[in-house]
Amino acid sequence: MARIHFMGVGKMGLPMATHMHRAGHSLSVSDTSAQQQALAAESGLSVMDAQLALPGVDIVFSSLPGDAALLSVAAQLAALARAGTLWVDTSTVSPAASAEAAVCCERAGVLCLRTTVSGNNHMAEAAQLTVMASGPRAAYDKALPLLSLLGPNRFYLGDAEQARLMKLVVNLMIAQTSAMLSEGLTLGRKGGLGWQDMWQVLSASAVGSPILKAKAVQLSERDFTPTFTVEQMLKDLSLIIGAGQALHAPLPQTAMTQQLMQAAVAQGDALDDYAAVIKAQERSAGLATGREQVLGKP
Repeated sequence: MARIHFMGVGKMGLPMATHMHRAGHSLSVSDTSAQQQALAAESGLSVMDAQLALPGVDIVFSSLPGDAALLSVAAQLAALARAGTLWVDTSTVSPAASAEAAVCCERAGVLCLRTTVSGNNHMAEAAQLTVMASGPRAAYDKALPLLSLLGPNRFYLGDAEQARLMKLVVNLMIAQTSAMLSEGLTLGRKGGLGWQDMWQVLSASAVGSPILKAKAVQLSERDFTPTFTVEQMLKDLSLIIGAGQALHAPLPQTAMTQQLMQAAVAQGDALDDYAAVIKAQERSAGLATGREQVLGKP
């Protein structure tokens, strides 16, 4: 059985690594956060310094916060991993940084599989992620038994950066959904519709997409506890707009959504769920945003 090291065991990485451990794979993990390493140890995972682990494993998984971390890990792999090692990265990063990281590793004989995932931490814990992969087909075939532990839907999209771009397409549409909701719900509240009445109707209507229905459970109670923060969505929107610029694809609505997210940050909601753009839109219409004011209950 392959020896695996998982780098980055945060909200998404920890449940993914845990699924592999529970399936009986030989697995060690590392993280730059001592707190996350402690949580991993509490979950029964073997914590090991990446510098010591990389030379002795067959497959490296990673879940990283952005381009800089991706390029840093690529440099470590190129310097320390054995030729033939497979690197499966699940991060949301720019296609340009991903391509640079792949070239760095491939020169050292490390295979790179770009394996983005769609879903939040609760879906990761339930092994219900959607997996999008691109890179060498042989790398995908080798990783597939492990990817199958992450969720029921897996797509191989091509031999280069297709998975990175597909993740940005998905997140563009998720961000736009929150912007659409912010305008629709604000219009309804301004005209006197009940907050929870609107969520019931929307969930049962033609616009009741899976993401809207999933959000309805929490947001109908005015609960903005984050599964993905405004700050995190702003980072992804920057990647999306950057990809649009690189490809000469105009994204005017996305640019407006980015500004709405900026407004939410400016109003103190950076660490709330990205759906807090609803509150930013409500404030612009002169509406109260407190739970008790909207629902009539604490």
